[in-house]
Amino acid sequence: MNKRVAIIGAGPCGLSQLRAFQQAQARGADIPDLVCFERQSDWGGLWHYTWRTGLDEHGEPVHCSMYRYLWTNGPKESLEFGDYSFEEHFGKPIPSFPPYAVLNNYILGRAERSDVRKYVRFGTAVRRIAWSADTGRFTVRSTDLAEQTDREEEFDHVIVATGHFSVPNVPSFEGIDRFPGRVLHAHDFRDALEFKGKRLLIVGSSYSAEDIALQNLKYGAASVTCSYRTGAMGFKWPEGIEELPLVTKFEGATAHFKDGSTREFDAVILCTGYQHHFPFMEDELRLRTTNRLWPGGLYKGVMWIGNPNLAYLGMQDQYYTFSMFDAQAWYVRDVILGRIELPSREDMEADCAVWRAREEALADPIQDIDFQTAYCKDLSAPTDYEIDWDVQSDNFKHWEHHKEEDIATYRDHAHRSPVTGTQAPTHHTTWWDALDDSLETFMDNR
Repeated sequence: MNKRVAIIGAGPCGLSQLRAFQQAQARGADIPDLVCFERQSDWGGLWHYTWRTGLDEHGEPVHCSMYRYLWTNGPKESLEFGDYSFEEHFGKPIPSFPPYAVLNNYILGRAERSDVRKYVRFGTAVRRIAWSADTGRFTVRSTDLAEQTDREEEFDHVIVATGHFSVPNVPSFEGIDRFPGRVLHAHDFRDALEFKGKRLLIVGSSYSAEDIALQNLKYGAASVTCSYRTGAMGFKWPEGIEELPLVTKFEGATAHFKDGSTREFDAVILCTGYQHHFPFMEDELRLRTTNRLWPGGLYKGVMWIGNPNLAYLGMQDQYYTFSMFDAQAWYVRDVILGRIELPSREDMEADCAVWRAREEALADPIQDIDFQTAYCKDLSAPTDYEIDWDVQSDNFKHWEHHKEEDIATYRDHAHRSPVTGTQAPTHHTTWWDALDDSLETFMDNR
């Protein structure tokens, strides 16, 4: 095969794509020449933790939104790789909600065993991707960050796997420029101990707000107030966390809220989401969407309708993560290998319209889960990617129920693997009392 494929990013999506091609090659297929561009010094994407915020050592925007003491906020059984179980990696069943170090070890373990590092150019930032109708190829310009040298190459296919949780959406509020304490976005949050003993305001009402609120109270914040724009999260919060309508303005350390109430704070964390941001893509190739379950312009949620030689991975709002990225990567691989023939542009647009209508009719998280389960099944059906999507879906629904029961204890439950069928053990320490998040402590059976 003489094709060349550029994969932008070596995080979970990019690693799924490399694994998909590697598996096909191991089963006897000819695969394209693969080049994976990774701006960071190592792979893992958001899971490549760094203490840095703002700019990295090369003056590039820091990609990492990871923070210390992070434990997965969804059951590991609902993100398990279909071809590589947690049991296979660790040699035994482990609890359902591991901390960062354990999950990162699992992600990178599959990548290492797949022998795909040889395809990755680390410390290389992609600056521009353009399409030529004359040549039928993409031109990719990249920069070696250590050497500060540029390079242009041509590719037959481009797969954008940079994710969409690294460029923060930062709103402004009247008076916040004169707030006397610390103000930061969740993207720059690194250590809950920074806010020990502090009165903390969190602006936002999604997963980041939920988890960062709990993390800070767990590690000693004096109080946490979550401020929502459209609706409260409504959980059974532990004492010390409250929810109020949106903050409207600041007067010194005092925040005023939409319901007329006021509170004084020492610090503010903006958990206000992220932007889909692809400045390296030419205008006609750039995905423009918000964080929703069905982004527009992508057939099967991955293939760029305007030019199906281009694909985007992981652009959806996500219940499923790693297993969905796999399903997407296997589908894109099979399109490139000629195993899947894409329909006409009109048929692709019609299919997208059907999925968009289904998405817009969703009314609650359980329907959201069913929608994304149906999507994953539809995506993986024509490929050889196998996993029990129904078990993953059931785990998500149990997880939602446990969160509604008690947001501080849902991580203490155990779920069943969709790969091995094994029921996970419970952890030796409740999440609230587990202050050491190291791999060694988590795996200790004593």
